[in-house]
Amino acid sequence: MACLTFSTAIIAFFLVVLLVQLTTTSDATKVSHDGRAITIDGQRRLLISGSIHYPRSTPKMWPDLIKKAKDGGVDAIETYVFWNAHEPFRRQYDFSGNLDLIRFIKIIQDHGLYAILRIGPYVCAEWNYGGFPLWLHNMKGIDILRTADTVYMKEMQNFTAKIVDMVENEYGNVMRSYGDAAKAYVNWCSRMADSLDIGVPWVMCQQADAPKPMINTCNGFYCDQFTPKNANSPKMWTENWTGWYKTWGGSDPMRTAEDLAYAVARFFQFGGTFQNYYMYHGGTNFGRSAGGPYVTTTYDYDAPLDEYGNLNQPKYGHLKELHTILHSMEKLLTHGDVSNQDMGNSISVTVYKTGDDECGCFLSNTNSTSDAIVDFKGASYHLPAWSVSILPDCKNEAYNTAKINTETWVMEIKANEDEEDLKWEWRPEMIDDTVIRGDGQKTASKLMDQKVANDVSDYLWYMTSVNVDENDSIWCDEMRLRVNCTGQVLHAYVNGEYVGKQYAKFGIYNYVFDKEIQLKPGRNQITLLSVTTGFQHYGPKFDVIANGISGPVEIIGKKKKDNKNVIKDISSQKWCYKAGLNSISRNNKLLKVDSSLWKANQLPKQRKMTWYKTTFKAPKGRDPVALDLEGLGKGLAWVNGMSIGRYWPSNIAKDSNCSNKACDYRGKYDNYKCVRHCGKPSQRWYHVPRSFLLDDGDDDEMNELVLFEEFGGDPCHVKLQTVTVGRTCGSAYENKTMEICCQGGNITDVVFASFGDVQGSCGSFEKGGCQEIHDALHIIKKVSIFSIQFDSL
Repeated sequence: MACLTFSTAIIAFFLVVLLVQLTTTSDATKVSHDGRAITIDGQRRLLISGSIHYPRSTPKMWPDLIKKAKDGGVDAIETYVFWNAHEPFRRQYDFSGNLDLIRFIKIIQDHGLYAILRIGPYVCAEWNYGGFPLWLHNMKGIDILRTADTVYMKEMQNFTAKIVDMVENEYGNVMRSYGDAAKAYVNWCSRMADSLDIGVPWVMCQQADAPKPMINTCNGFYCDQFTPKNANSPKMWTENWTGWYKTWGGSDPMRTAEDLAYAVARFFQFGGTFQNYYMYHGGTNFGRSAGGPYVTTTYDYDAPLDEYGNLNQPKYGHLKELHTILHSMEKLLTHGDVSNQDMGNSISVTVYKTGDDECGCFLSNTNSTSDAIVDFKGASYHLPAWSVSILPDCKNEAYNTAKINTETWVMEIKANEDEEDLKWEWRPEMIDDTVIRGDGQKTASKLMDQKVANDVSDYLWYMTSVNVDENDSIWCDEMRLRVNCTGQVLHAYVNGEYVGKQYAKFGIYNYVFDKEIQLKPGRNQITLLSVTTGFQHYGPKFDVIANGISGPVEIIGKKKKDNKNVIKDISSQKWCYKAGLNSISRNNKLLKVDSSLWKANQLPKQRKMTWYKTTFKAPKGRDPVALDLEGLGKGLAWVNGMSIGRYWPSNIAKDSNCSNKACDYRGKYDNYKCVRHCGKPSQRWYHVPRSFLLDDGDDDEMNELVLFEEFGGDPCHVKLQTVTVGRTCGSAYENKTMEICCQGGNITDVVFASFGDVQGSCGSFEKGGCQEIHDALHIIKKVSIFSIQFDSL
């Protein structure tokens, strides 16, 4: 890594959040807590954690992600345990590949970090169905999940006992909707967890009335004002949201480094000693793991490590500096006497002192518009609006949350230089058995929720037939099919002919499909395809929220002579059901298809329910690989048989809330405050992990890409590209050191340098009115080495 440096003068892990020993009893680490902090072997600790979910990356990515987290000043790695991923079918378990939880924990251990294990079993996490397996919903005798339901609790206890131990997560904010059953359930969770007697603390996040001995904790964008219920519990922040997730049809949320650092500094200023970034690396919702519904395949979250594992600068570096300062004050923050002073005008001062005269201070300005000059202990300090200054010795400002002294990376997507035009083969999805014959796997005289299929596929076919003749009252000059839906997408066929499609917008999943149809005398085959983009993952009684065709399903005839409608409700007829597509197994694997079915000529475009296949060489180098699916509609993608997730580039982000101006970090953040990429595809690029690609040293090794195009698109626009740092820049403050680095390559040019009041932002800097050195760019360009030291001006 080439750099330019500028200067101007034990092994343990948590479980929700729980510290557990992974080693043998003889060298076990003792984990406990008091009202100030988590204690490890009797010592109070200041702990900074970051969430990295093992299924959202790959085993080959894990060591690099964890190393970067450690280098960024993180003490612990947090992850959920995903029940539906590990037990997709009852008593059939999967801990292979990127579900190898033990391997993930051991890698954390090898890097000398703690692990935070949140078993749930409800995880939220924008994960499909909140992490619950769909077979649980369909068990005989079950009522509502997350209540004192004996069937549910038995299954929950079986799974949690298999993993290690557990405690329910993120329940307090919805439990009111469940009534007395909720309270009974929370108490049962507490008793069960405590009875396991594993000798470590248990935590319930977002559970204000967590029963003893549970520690209640805070989740949110800000938790400085949070106070635990029990005075003997430490102040813990289990989810500090580093950004927000994306949705199909939504724009791209981001959270500034200044505001995130401000929230962290305020939390530790007011007595916090444990905080976890959600997310530190968001990663990718591979396969069909995304929940929502409508959560995208990318789960980047604007985290300090981006979806591909690159450093998200300046957020990563700005937080790293903060962590270094906080760790240097660990003894003060966990043992020192605390005094707070409100100085008026939104200024507060917090002083930590120990008996040996050690002193550390926080100066904060919560005003969202006005800077301030603070006189403290005989010195004056400039506090920008919405910022915190940290003085580890109560004299010298070592860090201010609004003064970023870290480089900014601008990432670029580059073409694969060795790639030739992709040569495609294609074939149709065989659907005659459903749209013409109406063959199904089960029948019912009612419309069934899509959850009945136990989540083996995004696709559920609803099939019935209608007999009409010219004397039937429904036989009219105009006839329409009207379907009330709660699923995300509906396709309709009548007598094998495609009638049309309709899909919901994010957040509004009840809609009516209404299209003109042509019926014939006699038997008419009605086939409806309901498509989910992930089952509900959050909210009161989310497990019973409808998804699919809720009905009624009606045929409407309209007579010209009197302009009256005649309605035939076919909802209670005999319906046949079939889950999935004929080419995909229930494990989301591609089934082998006769090679003679693939065609190499007359490549169709904008054709629904169509398969496309091509081969490509892996891009050279080590940069992350992205699949550009511009021009496609909606569907699923596989590389070498491994699913990279759902794609939907035709779903365009709404053109609102975006601004061409830089985001103002000042003032409280929410996920609508700073959004980007309005009017563009919600997701155009899709992560292809390097470990998915064939790599045996043979330059001619070919990889296979397979697409199932549901809506219709043009595969000719598809490209394999790489993600790399295009340019980097930053501002060094007085008496600070800033390093400019290039990830995995060399710095090829310096295009701007200035000493003075520089204006603009990265990529568009301009010289201001005051320039101390007028030929700064010329000086830097003449330097032939990559480590440069400039004296303070």
